[in-house]
Amino acid sequence: MPDIITFLAAASCLAWLWLLLFHHNFWRADQRLRGNSGALAQWPEVAVVVPARNEADVIAETIGSLVVQDYPGVFRIVLVDDHSEDGTGAVARPLADAERLHIVQAPPLQPGWTGKLGAMAHGAICAAEILPDHRYLLFTDADIAHPRDALRRLVLKAETDPRDLVSLMVRLHCRSFWERLLVPAFVFFFQKLYPFPAVNDDRSKAAAAAGGVMLVRREVLQRSGGLAAIRDRLIDDCALASLIQENKGRLWLGLAEETRSVRPYRGLGEIWDMVARTAYTQLNYSLIGLAGAIAGMSVIYLAGPVVFLTYSWHSLGLASSLGLLSWLLMGSAYLPTVIYYRQTPLFAALLPIVGLLYTMMTVSSAWRHWQRRGGAWKGRTY
Repeated sequence: MPDIITFLAAASCLAWLWLLLFHHNFWRADQRLRGNSGALAQWPEVAVVVPARNEADVIAETIGSLVVQDYPGVFRIVLVDDHSEDGTGAVARPLADAERLHIVQAPPLQPGWTGKLGAMAHGAICAAEILPDHRYLLFTDADIAHPRDALRRLVLKAETDPRDLVSLMVRLHCRSFWERLLVPAFVFFFQKLYPFPAVNDDRSKAAAAAGGVMLVRREVLQRSGGLAAIRDRLIDDCALASLIQENKGRLWLGLAEETRSVRPYRGLGEIWDMVARTAYTQLNYSLIGLAGAIAGMSVIYLAGPVVFLTYSWHSLGLASSLGLLSWLLMGSAYLPTVIYYRQTPLFAALLPIVGLLYTMMTVSSAWRHWQRRGGAWKGRTY
């Protein structure tokens, strides 16, 4: 037993040393789309597509932030009302005008399509009719508020770098206790799974995007087969990134400075549902993958702190020291993301508890899948 305890503490320590030193510096949280005052000789036309389903409580604020963009070129906004039951379209209609905002109804969902991708595809079709010569499509969620220069920054990045898919992980709502405890960790885990510096490195095969904000070059999307090529994917953002990369497109993914989600998570349950919706999908519905995830999360996040805190039981000085070191290492790795979310550094010390909760969410995701309740979102189950 002493050997096993020491081994677990050492394994946790080594895992964090490897993550800190050899995993593309994901933990620095330093891939940002900062302000840029640059200019282009000619600004390309952009079609903004906003799929919306039951978003009446936030749609006025989010669409309002798009209508007033200070983009120097021509842009049009297509709001796709995806069979909302709460009057989403009616709330947005006072903002509509023939100049910038067009509200369209999504057609009945076709077999084999997920709802969001179906709405996005319909929006892209309508955008081609409204603005035939647009070079870029900006897909953005209906709960995202944008600063006035957001579109200009995105296009400038895509044109000057150049990139075929520029995506932002927006600042998620983070005010309540459960949001402050769990939301920064969600972004931290996403960065660990898809290291942003690796995604942004042409030599890497890592491909990822964040669905809240995705600016894609229209020609590359069409060359890749369009959204129909990923029509059945639940994790649509990363599927789109893989599709673009497979067709020789260049990716960029970063953290937003001001672009933010205005939708609060009302308690633990809503965050739990958000994660459980796709966690088992991320594991390719594999029992072996689930077992590996549970074992990995337990060793990486729990073993070290548990060994350290139970010193009075096992009295193993080396194991306890290794456990404390692993806890300090994981807190150091998490701290930049905690600071990015403007939270007290003390939250970095709570990552073991957060890791346990996310492990339980992953198990819950698998359980829902086995009960044929997986992928439930906005009143639809896939």
